[in-house]
Amino acid sequence: MSKAPFPEAKLLARLQQLIGATDLVITSAQEQQLIALVAMLQKWNKAYNLTSVRDPQEMLVRHILDSLVISPYLHGDHIIDVGTGPGLPGLPLAICNPDKQFVLLDSLGKRINFIRQVVHELKLTNVTPVLARVQDYQPSQGFSSVISRAFASLADMLSWCHHLPSADGRFIALKGQPTEEELATVALPYSIKGVYALHVPELDAARHVVEIQKE
Repeated sequence: MSKAPFPEAKLLARLQQLIGATDLVITSAQEQQLIALVAMLQKWNKAYNLTSVRDPQEMLVRHILDSLVISPYLHGDHIIDVGTGPGLPGLPLAICNPDKQFVLLDSLGKRINFIRQVVHELKLTNVTPVLARVQDYQPSQGFSSVISRAFASLADMLSWCHHLPSADGRFIALKGQPTEEELATVALPYSIKGVYALHVPELDAARHVVEIQKE
């Protein structure tokens, strides 16, 4: 029995509908790249178990839109996604912000191999995949934004990633519903610049950005 073809046209229409429910402005070429990313995620997932999300329709909400809504909160144009997993949120953000440079860092080889394949197939010139533990990674220059998504507690993120931001760089921590207790763990020399609620269309869960800067 032959497998069902990848529903590209149906997914593209749904992606356009989801983006239409946000303030994001995305080109048709970027939409095609995002759909290609979903297709690759689904294909590689069967062998490499990159994500627990199996349904491409669900990937559009929980992976693509959940990544893209961070875009307005990116600071500067030299960005690292720490513990990127299969390139989330880094790959969708890089596709839709071609003027910014992204380092996608993870300690698991199969994830970095997947990201390298995506970079190759989608011809992304603004993505550098790095296989390393964050504590061992020593960049040649600091980053304007250090993103972490479901990577660690705020205290652990600041401890493990303290060497990554530039002098005016920001930590962009992606959280579900941050608690007052966790926010209270951010202490000098760091301070919270803002906690922003994110709207992800059709996602039945809270999403927030916690922006932190070194004083």
